[in-house]
This record gives sequence, C-alpha cells and structure tokens, in this order.
Amino acid sequence: MLPSYAASGSKVTPRHNAAAASFSNGYPRSSNTLEFSPHRFQPRNSPPSLRRRRKLLTRLAIVVVLVLFGVFVWPAAPVLSLFSLNLFSSGDYIDLETVRYYDLSNVQGTARGWEREERILLCVPLRDAEPHLPMFFSHLRNFTYPHHLIDLAFLVSDSKDRTLEMLVKNLETIQADTDPTEHFGEISILEKDFGQKVNQDVESRHGFAAQASRRKLMAQARNWLLSASLRPYHSWVYWRDVDVETAPFTILEDLMRHNKDVIVPNVWRPLPDWLGGEQPYDLNSWQESETALTLADTLDEDAVIVEGYAEYATWRPHLAYLRDPYGDPDMEMEIDGVGGVSILAKALVFRHGVHFPAFSFEKHAETEGFGKMSKRMGFSVVGLPHYTIWHLYEPSLDDIRHMEEMEAERIAREQEEKEKAEKAERMKKTFGDAGGQWEKDKAALQDIVIEEPAVAAGAGAAAGGAGGAGAAAPGAAGAAGAPVAGAAAGGAAPAGAAGAAVPAAGAAGGAGAGDAAPGAAAGAPGAGAPAGGAPAGGVPAAGVPAGGVAALDAAVPNKAVPVVGEKVVIAENAQDAGKVVL
Repeated sequence: MLPSYAASGSKVTPRHNAAAASFSNGYPRSSNTLEFSPHRFQPRNSPPSLRRRRKLLTRLAIVVVLVLFGVFVWPAAPVLSLFSLNLFSSGDYIDLETVRYYDLSNVQGTARGWEREERILLCVPLRDAEPHLPMFFSHLRNFTYPHHLIDLAFLVSDSKDRTLEMLVKNLETIQADTDPTEHFGEISILEKDFGQKVNQDVESRHGFAAQASRRKLMAQARNWLLSASLRPYHSWVYWRDVDVETAPFTILEDLMRHNKDVIVPNVWRPLPDWLGGEQPYDLNSWQESETALTLADTLDEDAVIVEGYAEYATWRPHLAYLRDPYGDPDMEMEIDGVGGVSILAKALVFRHGVHFPAFSFEKHAETEGFGKMSKRMGFSVVGLPHYTIWHLYEPSLDDIRHMEEMEAERIAREQEEKEKAEKAERMKKTFGDAGGQWEKDKAALQDIVIEEPAVAAGAGAAAGGAGGAGAAAPGAAGAAGAPVAGAAAGGAAPAGAAGAAVPAAGAAGGAGAGDAAPGAAAGAPGAGAPAGGAPAGGVPAAGVPAGGVAALDAAVPNKAVPVVGEKVVIAENAQDAGKVVL
C-alpha cells in the first residue's frame, strides 16, 4: 500500500475521500470550469544552443575527414583487402601488399606516349637466333624512346643453338651498364617448345609447302608470349624480329605519332649488286582484293592463303611494292593483312580479344589473320609505304649456287692470269728481253739511214764534171735541184730532197732499163723511167716499173727499209728487221 502524504495547503486530496468535495481526479473543482492552464502537459526543456552548435561542428568535421580520405588516401591504399576473406580468417595479420589497383582508362595509348610516360611491351620470339643477337641488342641500345618505359619479353622455343645463353649474357651486360639511361624496365624470358619441325634455313622457312603449318605454330608462340607478359600498365605492344638489319632509332616515336590501333612500316632487304641491289621482303602487308575474296570462297575451311607465291594469285596491292625512296614517310595506307617483322599496336587491341589466330581465320593465320581480326573488330590498321626498314639478306639456294659459280669463275680467271704471267717470265728468262733488242736494232737502222745521204752526196760531187753520150757513169746531185750528169737531153730531172740513197740511171739518150748506177738523191726519177711514173714523194728505182714502189716515208713510218737492187723489203717487226731478201 502506497503511503499517503498530506501537506498544508496542498491541493491534492485523497482520491477516495468521500468527505472532500472534489472530483474523482483528485483536484478540486474550480470556479471556472473552462480553465485548463493548470492541467496542460509541460514538455521537456530544449537543449541549449551551445550544445547544438558543438554537435553541428563535430558532424562537419567527420564529413570533411571522410572526403579527404576518399580523395587522397583511398586510391593508393589497399583498402579493398578489408573486404577479402582474410578479414575472417584466423591468420595473425592481413597482407595488404598483395592487392593492386589499376585504372585501365589511363593506358589507352596516345600519339605522344613518351611525354605521358606510357609503357611499351617489346615482344621478341626467338628460335636459333644466336648469330643475330649482337645486332639486335645494338638496335635496343639505340632506341630514343626512354628505356625505363620499355619492358622486354623474350620467348625462346625449339632452339638448337646457344640462343638462351647469349640472350642472358647480353641482357646482363646492358642492365649492368654504367649509364642508367641504358637500363630497360621489366625483363621476362620464357621458354616453351611447340614442336616446330621446319628448319631455319631460307628454303625451308619460306617454302610454300611449310607455310600453313609453320604459321599456325608461330601464332601459338606469339599468343603464349603476349598472354604471359602483358601487364595492366602497358599502353603499347611492339613486335620486332631479331634479324632486322637497319631501322631508324626513332621508330617507336615515328609509329606512335600516327596514333593508330595497328601500324606497320615497309620492309625491304638489300641484295648483292648482281641481283639488283634491293628487293621487297615482307609481302604480308596488303589490301584485300576481289580476286582474293573469290579465291578464298573456293578453298577448304582450314586452308590458309599465303602471299608471294604463285600457287595463290591474289592480285592484292602490296605495301612493299608501293615504296618510293623519295616519298613522304608519314603517308598512310589502309591495309587488311600485316607482316610480323615490325608491328606497333595499342594494348587495348589485345585486351579486346584480338590475337594471332593459330587456325584459319577468313583463310588466313598468324599476323595476316591478326590484321583481318583487327579490321573485323573495328580497329584501324595502316601501313607506311615510304617508311622503310631493312631486313637481313639471307641468300636462297639459287643465290648460293650462283655465288658459287661466280666464285669458281673468279678463281679460274685468276689462275689463267697467273699462268700467263709465269709463261711470260719464263720466255723472258730464256730469250732475253725481245722488246729491248728490237729498240736497239731500230736505232741502229735509223743511224744507217741518216749516214747514207752524206756518202751519196760525196759520190755525186765526184761525178758531177763527167758527161758523155751513151755511157753510163755514176752521177748524183749533191744538193737539191742539181741535174743528173750523164743523162741525154731531156733525160735530166730535178733532184728531190736528200734523204735516202737510191739507184739512178746513167744511160744516154733516155734509154730504158739499162746500166744502172748508184747516184741521185731521194725524189729524183731515174733515167728510163716513164715520166710521172713515180707517185708524189715516192722513190722509184732504176729499171723498176712506174708505181712499183710505195711512198716509203709516208706509208711505212718508223720501219727499217733496206733497198737492194730491184727489190724492196719492208721489215714489219724486230725479228724480220735483219732479214733482207736479195
């Protein structure tokens, strides 16, 4: 039972007090029955304004801290690990370092990737490439694209030489360079054999029979290399053959500037001069043609069309054949198939699912199938017909055979020249120097010819005073223009210029071939010779028919000319100079 309290002056009366003139609610009746003010409900007092202000500031501070955390801390912190299963595991700690966050919208690839520090994955398939690795690494060193933004990925497959050992050695050398700008980024070396049975010689690799199977296996190798090495932070993928001989150092920037999804340069190769000097090499970059599409419809489902072979006449426009050495290197050409020597592609192309088909995709495989698939998925595929790189020259069997024939001809020619020289040397030792002896004999004969006019002049002077009719006497003019003594009237003729002793006629009365006597100077017609019988400058001998002697001084220069009686012998060489026919 609750206690009852009574107080003086209290308005509260016992509830069940019958004596009290009150209502059942315990309060006395008021004179004013409509007055409710003493009976209304009084609410709790409201909090003070200072307390409300403090709560508001606290809430604002919490919101600001959350916003700052979400902007600056959240993207870099491995907060997502809080939602991993490790949160509920019984481990002692949560390993937050295993979680990585990548924003793929930042790796789309742009035209000036070197300024935005876009990373490139350089993929290189290798097979029996030991001889080419030094040349390849010299190209790597010469790249002008920042080396720390280039990640290298190598796939060594089905090799029988020391490709792997040489690869590791060259990589260690370049990464240990004292110049830090020479160091490359992440390097991956993969090993995987695909059972490639085609040899690496030119005839086997480029033979038509091996093309379909070989390219399908090469497509598998490329896909393995790409899938194992492509990272979320790569913006570009560059495929490069190890046997490229010459290429611009700025090739990465040059191709990237076009900002195309897939782009390739023109590829030629140098040739020896006897083969033309140069030749298109990569014929896998081409535009589609109606003839090729018609041909594809006639082939089996698994057939693979390969370019550059007479078995498949596609009549496609090839990028290689459109090259102009003086053309604009930035000129672009839309193509459908691409060659695999040098390909620059955006990484997003592969992330969308484009790959190198190891099967017949639209009757093509490997790089040509890659170009077809890229076009099918709406990506841009272009080639640069006037931007050329040069592949290493690899002679075919026909070239090797021709070079062996040329080498045999050269050796035979050198042997023949050597034998001729030895024979001449033996003749010189056996018979002496014939040329020197000929010069000596020639000089002696010239001295004789010079001395004889003086002797003839003296003889003519001795006989100058003698005259007579019909008697033959030696007579000669000592000087030019003197008449011949002893000749009958009309038989005299002016003497020519002295130069060679010739016989002159002394018969009287202009008799014919009579007694001949030595006498007149050169150019004087002898007695008995018909007038005008001797040609200009000629020296007719006595008793010789007119015109029987040629102009010796003019027709036979520098020859020894012995004159004997009625017969003249011209010595043509050193051996005949001493032979005089009487």
